[in-house]
Amino acid sequence: MEELIDVGLVVLKAALVMGAVLKLAALVTWVERKASALIQNRVGANRAAILGFDLAGIVNTLICDPVKALTKEDFVPKGVSQFMHSLAPFMGIFPVILSFAVIPFGPPLVIGDRIIPLQVAQLNIGVLYVLAMGSLAVYGTVLAGWVSNNKFSLLGSLRASAQMISYEITLGLSIIGVLALYQTLDFAEIVNQQSGTVLGFLPNWGIFMSPFNVIAFIVFFVSAMAETKRAPFDLPESESELVAGYFTEYSGMKFLLFWLGEFAEIVVASALVVVLFFGGWQLPWVDISEWGWQGSLLGTMVFGAKVSFFCVLQVVIRWSVPRFRYDQLLDLCWKKMLPIALVNLVLTVAFMLWMDG
Repeated sequence: MEELIDVGLVVLKAALVMGAVLKLAALVTWVERKASALIQNRVGANRAAILGFDLAGIVNTLICDPVKALTKEDFVPKGVSQFMHSLAPFMGIFPVILSFAVIPFGPPLVIGDRIIPLQVAQLNIGVLYVLAMGSLAVYGTVLAGWVSNNKFSLLGSLRASAQMISYEITLGLSIIGVLALYQTLDFAEIVNQQSGTVLGFLPNWGIFMSPFNVIAFIVFFVSAMAETKRAPFDLPESESELVAGYFTEYSGMKFLLFWLGEFAEIVVASALVVVLFFGGWQLPWVDISEWGWQGSLLGTMVFGAKVSFFCVLQVVIRWSVPRFRYDQLLDLCWKKMLPIALVNLVLTVAFMLWMDG
């Protein structure tokens, strides 16, 4: 009976997490359309009224767009495998959703004698798991470009694979020093270590653990944005050059899956930033882990608020910075961010040795 309860709890947490990620990704699409219209001062989704009510674009974005995608023709190019053409969008979004399985989204929930971790999978190598899932997402973009039988799609997939693999290197290097400070790869333990204060008044968050963690955060955040393939790093789907890149030959729900996958990547990237650098579900100067179920609920809300902030920040950056050229994109990674990440790693290790000595 206990085993059945444990399995049921895992299934329930998985369903809740998957639903939350997809719902938040859909909400970010609404935020992006509204924010882009406001930033560019244009008549967009936030002003298009239906029967005199605009409701900040909720009806247009959260209702009309899904209906349009569901009813749009599913176009498949001639001479292309239907199965392979349908497989690519799922390979693009599936690893992204799986990545969230190891993210702790609140303090453990205590019900009677049972302690329920608010985390789908408790892995002591959670950081490696997320990086591995991010690497698998490359296959979806490559397959989409190859199976489309279109030169623009193929060029877009080659761009995407080069971009994602390049920025995976700086993404990983930027957090090695941070992980050395935590001395663990378990996300739950990382969050637990960020309780309390440092220097008597600062929250004991990862970004304040070392003077070099600010640089690590900047490199990690920029690399994570490049991994999502959104502007100003959206060269794989650059409309002015490649029509729509690796999903040029996709329409309807298949296209929406690619699009939703990119916004789900924004959510996962924001969650990683929060867990590694900003305390996860920890509330500054307040220990909520001893508050019972109220603390678990409050911690989940705090985690959601932090993730939402970084999701909105990425959207604002997208519409504030012009798109890079492709050579600038790779130069930024290999000639600037990679050396910075390596030097920062050496300085972080030297700082640790100095503190221990």
